Amino acid sequence: MANAIINVTNLRLRTFIGFNQEEREKKQDVVINLEIHYPAHDACKTDEVDQALNYKVITKEVITLVEQGDFLLLEKLVAEILAVCHSHPSVHYAKARVDKPHALRFADSVSLTLDWAK
Repeated sequence: MANAIINVTNLRLRTFIGFNQEEREKKQDVVINLEIHYPAHDACKTDEVDQALNYKVITKEVITLVEQGDFLLLEKLVAEILAVCHSHPSVHYAKARVDKPHALRFADSVSLTLDWAK
C-alpha cells in the first residue's frame, strides 16, 4: 500500500496570537508547516483526482481558521490547525508546526509542533 505524505511548507499568514497587550491589538505573522499522511494506493493506481486527498481544501480551511482566529497560546493555534488536518477521514497522521517570527529579540522565531495519529 502506498502511503502519501503531503507537505505544505512555509504558509505565511497573519493572526492575533499572544496574551501581551500589544499582541492583542494587531495581527502578527505566523509561518505554518504541515505534514499530512494518507493512503494513496487508489490514487496511484487509477490517476483519478477523487481518489487523492485534496490539499487545497485543507489549506483553505487552515487559512480561514488562522486569519479569522484569535489565540492566546501557540498550543491552541497549532491544535486547531491539526484538528483541521485530521478531520478529513483518509488522513491517518498529521503534524503541524507554527513559527512565530520575532517573538524573541535575539531569535528568528519561536515555534511549536504537535502531531496526531489515528
